[in-house]
Amino acid sequence: MNRNKRTAVVLAVAIALAAVASVGMYRLVSRMPARDTAVMKTVDVVVAQHPLKLGARLTSDDVKLAKWPADSQVPGTFATVADVVDRGLINDVGENEPLTQARLASREAGAGLPPSIPKGMRAVSVKVNEVIGVAGFVVPGTRVDVMVTLRNSQQLQDSITRVVVSNVQVLTAGTRYDQENAKDGKPIPSTVVTLLVAPDDGERIALAASEGQVMLTLRNPLDTAPTATTGVRTGALFGQPAAAPAPAPAKPRAARPAAHGQPVQPQLPAVPAGKPYTVEAIRGAQRTQEIVR
Repeated sequence: MNRNKRTAVVLAVAIALAAVASVGMYRLVSRMPARDTAVMKTVDVVVAQHPLKLGARLTSDDVKLAKWPADSQVPGTFATVADVVDRGLINDVGENEPLTQARLASREAGAGLPPSIPKGMRAVSVKVNEVIGVAGFVVPGTRVDVMVTLRNSQQLQDSITRVVVSNVQVLTAGTRYDQENAKDGKPIPSTVVTLLVAPDDGERIALAASEGQVMLTLRNPLDTAPTATTGVRTGALFGQPAAAPAPAPAKPRAARPAAHGQPVQPQLPAVPAGKPYTVEAIRGAQRTQEIVR
């Protein structure tokens, strides 16, 4: 068999095998059950076009409509841009994050910091520096303790430092320019820190700021236990023992019956003797000192 015949035989066998394989695959695929491909339904949701900060008043340039899966829709979202325009943010919002009712204040509340204050709470500002502000790491969202140092100008050993309010949230730190230009986790060289506190805690902070020097201590947000300390005095820094509490006054003994059944009068505490006085007497050329009680 010459070369041409061998080539023709090989080609015929290859075509036959390919035909058999194609017919078998066609029969296998035709027997498979048909599957219905469901089309994912979407809805329009208002999202942020760029990162938005707390207190910002929303405009049409800040938001946009985006398609969102209908079966996994976020509760409280908005379907039109007009529903969110001219409303203030009470929380930070990231880019392409849906806007919800929980993140927006009502139109009557306006914008800025006031709408973000929960009912029954107050915002109080504390003047700080780089040291008091924990080197600038007191940023919005962190939690701090407020300490005060009271100095006694007459008796230095009575100066005391103590925590007056614990586990309070920081609302703002520094100016609006500082907050917009600060990145996550970066320090803010602020001069004023605004804290979210209860009304009675606000009174304590105001009194502490007027009577002494206030300092903030940064704490872990997962550590929610209140700070319970008795404070530290100047004498304790040098190992001096704390002042002993004043002894309680002695109670008079109760009357007890005598041998013949008559009650005995209660024994009264002894009256301390009066302080003696020294009198100098001069009799002629003789000078003497006499003690008078």
